[in-house]
Amino acid sequence: MAHASSDCPVALVVEDDAAARDLATALIEETDLEVIACSSAEDALAVLERPDVTVAMVVADTHLSGRMDGAALARAVEDRWPQVRLVVTSDARAAVADIPPHAVYMRKPWLPLELLRQAERATLTAAQAA
Repeated sequence: MAHASSDCPVALVVEDDAAARDLATALIEETDLEVIACSSAEDALAVLERPDVTVAMVVADTHLSGRMDGAALARAVEDRWPQVRLVVTSDARAAVADIPPHAVYMRKPWLPLELLRQAERATLTAAQAA
């Protein structure tokens, strides 16, 4: 898990597949967001709870190792941090039923341009909130 400075909005990439996590991280690093990559929902929640980090976007796969899956993480984010843009990914269409209604669903393999669009929207929302 990486660390971010407190003055820049952050995207959390929560993915237990290292290749998918690295790809999403590399793409988002090309935007105005800093990136913190996590392999579990528990790690992501720890980052979200840090007062020195402003999370603008969470990108989470529905299938995560650990006690909490990506859909449960998305529901927790929507409940506790409703201003955070949620992007949920999965290779199983059935996973859509478990995610919050305001989350954006991207079926795997997702398109890099679509992930960049979501990052740009999160950046704009964070700038408007500041």
